[in-house]
Amino acid sequence: MSACFIVSVSHPSSACLFVSTVLPYNTGSQHNASVETSRKKRFFGRRTISLSVPQTETSSTKLSLIDEYISSSPTYQTVPDFQRVQITGDYASGVTVEDFEVVCKGLYRALCIREKYMQKSFQRFPKTPSKYLRNIDGEAWVANENFYPVFTPPMKKGEDPFRTDNLPENLGYQLKMKDGVVYVYPNEEAASKDEPKPLPYPKLDRFLDDMNFLLALIAQGPVKTYAHRRLKFLSSKFQVHQMLNEMDELKELKNNPHRDFYNCRKVDTHIHAAACMNQKHLLRFIKKSYQIDADRVVYSSKEKNLTLKELFAKLKMHPYDLTVDSLDVHAGRQTFQRFDKFNDKYNPVGASELRDLYLKTDNYINGEYFATIIKEVGADLVEAKYQHAEPRLSIYGRSPEEWSKLSTWFVQNRVYCPNMTWMIQVPRIYDVFRSKNFLPHFGKMLENVFMPVFEATINPQAHPDLSVFLKHITGFDSVDDESKHSGHMFSSKSPKPQEWTMEKNPSYTYYTYYMYANIMVLNSLRKERGMNTFLFRPHCGEAGALTHLMTAFMTADNISHGLNLKKSPVLQYLFFLAQIPIAMSPLSNNSLFLEYARNPFLDFLQKGLMISLSTDDPMQFHFTKEPLMEEYAIAAQVFKLSTCDMCEVARNSVLQCGISHEEKARFLGNNYLEEGPAGNDIRRTNVAQIRMAYRYETWCYELNLIAEGIKSGE
Repeated sequence: MSACFIVSVSHPSSACLFVSTVLPYNTGSQHNASVETSRKKRFFGRRTISLSVPQTETSSTKLSLIDEYISSSPTYQTVPDFQRVQITGDYASGVTVEDFEVVCKGLYRALCIREKYMQKSFQRFPKTPSKYLRNIDGEAWVANENFYPVFTPPMKKGEDPFRTDNLPENLGYQLKMKDGVVYVYPNEEAASKDEPKPLPYPKLDRFLDDMNFLLALIAQGPVKTYAHRRLKFLSSKFQVHQMLNEMDELKELKNNPHRDFYNCRKVDTHIHAAACMNQKHLLRFIKKSYQIDADRVVYSSKEKNLTLKELFAKLKMHPYDLTVDSLDVHAGRQTFQRFDKFNDKYNPVGASELRDLYLKTDNYINGEYFATIIKEVGADLVEAKYQHAEPRLSIYGRSPEEWSKLSTWFVQNRVYCPNMTWMIQVPRIYDVFRSKNFLPHFGKMLENVFMPVFEATINPQAHPDLSVFLKHITGFDSVDDESKHSGHMFSSKSPKPQEWTMEKNPSYTYYTYYMYANIMVLNSLRKERGMNTFLFRPHCGEAGALTHLMTAFMTADNISHGLNLKKSPVLQYLFFLAQIPIAMSPLSNNSLFLEYARNPFLDFLQKGLMISLSTDDPMQFHFTKEPLMEEYAIAAQVFKLSTCDMCEVARNSVLQCGISHEEKARFLGNNYLEEGPAGNDIRRTNVAQIRMAYRYETWCYELNLIAEGIKSGE
């Protein structure tokens, strides 16, 4: 027996993947009808895995005029004929049969671990691998929408996004933080008896067992060999697919009326609010504010309150003389591998006073300037129409009043934009606060971050501004310089958060577990109350140890950066199998950690990882009014991306983000929750059905190898 390489053309009505072991056919000169007939018999006589693409009903979402014109055609979701790459006799990828069984069992358990932690926290796990896992277990797969996250529906026309008259009633539950996790009690008596509500509270010992299993798995020789070879195969297979089908994909897009890359929806899935404007926008706003408010008191120093004119006089400068160069907020060669210098770029002209005035929510003018800048950025997004953003606002955990101040800023300044959803980032800077004696222990920081959110969930009418603000929040992020080594390994011997009184910073894994644990309990409580839930979407894999990515594999809905996946074939293969979304920012990485040409973006895209493009910090890295389009344009030029590639990345960004189900259905098609070509509406996404069929079949092929490997060992 030997492996054969076959290119086939499928029937247009279904997408089927054929996996078999056959003898190589005769390569002699017999090119007559009888040979063709025998080839067809062998082709259809093989043992097959059929991945049928059902013919779905026409989308019922509101259509444009051009969509209404073509909606009568039942063929818009049909997969055209295209050439498939088949490898027959392919099963173990260079490892022995015994090792293959061990590898498959390890990958199977890893996927089960992720599925468990995603379902407990109401985060997303794809249907397709879930079906394969149930098949391996010998169980029937049943769709369960109870595990899905809940997002706030879009505002209706004329509806006030800040209304408070429809808040749920107060419940009066009691809260107590125990070992770093908030516990919910129905009343004071239950709290005194330590009898919490039956919510899915985390089990640290089980988490550590799962983490240790994954640590062993990613270091296991046969698993590394298998994953490396499968990833190489995926990359090569895509290149062959492109060579064979690129023109057919382009033909599909050319025949798709009205839609092109410019008017398909794309979301900036990773952007920080404090740097969401470009440097020219900030400079223009500073000059404009000086013209209008020169004599207004805007800043409070230790000596006295200062007008804007006096503040600039104190800094010995005049706004008229400022340029983008003197503003000095743009990252350059000097920031490469220097995260400390990069953080200094948040200070315009190196003055922390201007950062406090223009880029902070809590200052003498209650963040008015910052709110105005963000609303101007939002107006630009609305004008562009097809671009959305998910800015991050900071909660530091230094004080429990931070949430109240931030929500008041949001509501009073009416910082709402239909093209924006919001996230909360928690910087990992406990060591800074502890060294200045702002916090007694790490548990207090966790309490300051999560307790106000629990209180607003239980008693929303007692916290109206915060309750309204939380409706517009879709997730939590964990941010800071990952290259800083803490020297702490999270284990059962690690101090509890209330015992962590040292000035040393906890490890990334320690932060991640306690953030995930509280989000898990919080989501269960909010889902029970009919409120929106939150995703955990940390910065991960930009630098630092592989344990960061391993922990994120267990706990995070999606991650930002993910560069270090190229260092671990096992984790990279698991991220592919679970289709964990990754928001990549090549321009940001180019200035901080990795030159653009060495960025793994193209490699990840070819292999089929679910990646999107994001800007990170337009103020530091971009020049134009549309930084997200700038990011796409540069990636397209450097990596020679096709239109289909770019639209696929844009579609990924919409799937990955935290906008509502109703909006995703409008942007991607009513069946977007289906995986593969059945979930793609080319009229909205401009992604070729050929590409979608290729991605889905390749994904199922890899999952099936694991299933076959386990079954063959039974």
